[in-house]
Amino acid sequence: MVDVPHDGFMSALENVRLVLLRHGETTWSTQQRHTGRTDLPLTERGEEQARAAGQLLTALKLRGPLVLTSPRERAMRTAALAGLTDPTVDDDLSEWDYGDYEGVTTAQIRETVPGWTIWTGTVPGGETAEDVRARADRVLASVEPILPDRDVVLVGHGHFSRALIARWAELELREGRRFFMSTGAVSVLGHDHDVRTVLAHNLVPASNGAVL
Repeated sequence: MVDVPHDGFMSALENVRLVLLRHGETTWSTQQRHTGRTDLPLTERGEEQARAAGQLLTALKLRGPLVLTSPRERAMRTAALAGLTDPTVDDDLSEWDYGDYEGVTTAQIRETVPGWTIWTGTVPGGETAEDVRARADRVLASVEPILPDRDVVLVGHGHFSRALIARWAELELREGRRFFMSTGAVSVLGHDHDVRTVLAHNLVPASNGAVL
């Protein structure tokens, strides 16, 4: 369980936990191909990662959590295998729309656009960073009123989960580049002295086999 240190005073916000769960492994994630709209199933290992993530979530002893999930199969299957019941699908939790770069790796993109990253470059035919920031802010605004009373779990994708972390921490969207998330990983957001913070990041069981 994640313990939040305090000095004897604890506001209602100190108990708040916003939990992010990235979906388990897919064939494209193993190849580092950008996977946005493409609806891929989990691999066998991805299903194992999702079950293992469920054990982490159980250990957190969440307060009657509200579960929201991306509409993609890989996210909804991860939620189910992790034991998250009665999830609500939220289209805003979809992965970054990679447009013309769907299915393409960063290394391949850099052959024609040196130094490109999703955080600092452009995405022909896809979402802009401003689009993604607006979605992330919308998700956070929708769950913030709920958090004092119950925890929230957001089941989604690598880049968009990192965008949520950056915006929760009141950083520019591009700073999501500093919060790598493994497939099947869990991150916990909350408050310390009423300030938004990252309580724990990229938690994976040893059986996950994630390479950090």
